[in-house]
Amino acid sequence: MAHVPPFEFPRREIREELDRIRHPFRVAIDRAKNPFNIGSIIRTAHSFLAKEIILIGTEPWYERAAMGMQRYENIVELPTERVFLDAVEQAGWPIVAFEKDHATQGLWDADIPDDAVLVFGNEDEGCSPGILEAADQVVAIPMFGINHSYPISVAAGIAMAEWARRYYEKGRSA
Repeated sequence: MAHVPPFEFPRREIREELDRIRHPFRVAIDRAKNPFNIGSIIRTAHSFLAKEIILIGTEPWYERAAMGMQRYENIVELPTERVFLDAVEQAGWPIVAFEKDHATQGLWDADIPDDAVLVFGNEDEGCSPGILEAADQVVAIPMFGINHSYPISVAAGIAMAEWARRYYEKGRSA
């Protein structure tokens, strides 16, 4: 597992060390409506050392739910879906949208690139039609109960854990 510098280091040094050991994937949150969920995903993305966390839209988010981890993260706020899609296209990042209603494959069968942008939609409507259309893959997380969906923060955690499992299964070291 990755070694994280002690908190007694200056924040700048901690961020520099974290940036050195970050993983190549990004997490994008598409129009999440619950400010707590956004903060929770930021906290979870920190645990997996995502390269960036991209917030699409202008919805507020609850910093307290991030438990201070936002101070160590690369959070990019983009005002619209179009700005997000333009940035992704310019950088050449593959989009993997997590969406149960429009999925073309399940998580266990999906081929998730190391440098993917993992996109999670809002709690009511999922990912926007524009993001679904632009996505290289639309992936569903298996569900076995009668519940309609996972909470967005749980879905993001499951996806990041599966990304990390595959990444390290390929023989990479932390």
